[in-house]
Amino acid sequence: MAKQQTEVRDLQEGSYVMIDDTACKINAYSTAKPGKHGSAKARVEAEGVFDGKKRSLSQPVDAKIWVPIIERKQGQVVSVDGSDMQVMDLETYETITMRVPEDKDVSPDENIEYLEMEDQRKIV
Repeated sequence: MAKQQTEVRDLQEGSYVMIDDTACKINAYSTAKPGKHGSAKARVEAEGVFDGKKRSLSQPVDAKIWVPIIERKQGQVVSVDGSDMQVMDLETYETITMRVPEDKDVSPDENIEYLEMEDQRKIV
């Protein structure tokens, strides 16, 4: 899995984080001051990039956490067949099959932007 390790204090809203071995985009990030019995804590509220589920995380700010490496790519729709579509990557010219999102209307020869992490892909 393409990921790197960083400290919780380096996270910010809009960036990505691994929660429960799932790539998530951070919606809210807040910290609590250090108290009598410990270090400062950070609370992260995030949503899964590929599954859309909401997740939260509470960790000390100096704890290490995994951050996924998600690539943003350009593609062209080659064909649409029901709920599946063929997309050609504009850099490698590789053809991949993706599921058509319910809220998007795509047609052949349309250029799209998608996120890719390992075998998971999602139209932006």
